[in-house]
Amino acid sequence: MANFDAANRLKRLRNNYRLVVMNEDSYEEVIKFKLSRLSVYIAMSTLFVVLVALTASLIIFTPLKYYLPGVGYGNVKQIKEYRKLKLRADSMEQALQQQDRYYQDIEKVLKGNIVKLDTNKLNLPKLENIDD
Repeated sequence: MANFDAANRLKRLRNNYRLVVMNEDSYEEVIKFKLSRLSVYIAMSTLFVVLVALTASLIIFTPLKYYLPGVGYGNVKQIKEYRKLKLRADSMEQALQQQDRYYQDIEKVLKGNIVKLDTNKLNLPKLENIDD
């Protein structure tokens, strides 16, 4: 049964089909192709391989590779500088956040929106005179 299915599939791959492009107004045939499923699969596979090869060669043989992050290209000096600038930007962002919080707290104090203090009186024992 498996041989029969494989033979049937192979036969369907080799069946010929006709692709006709027609002018919609005059129904005149503009172009026609004689195709099989196998020829379409081969053409699509070839197109895919060619596009992958062109893309890979474009990245490998041109300076475009230096602009792709994470590929690992670029000189060591640029990578170190990038890391240094990233750390510097992070520390500047933290400093800016701290400064912003500081200004917000000063603004609260100047507007009087501070936390209300506990106004309850403390009952402290009175000190006795120890002079006796």
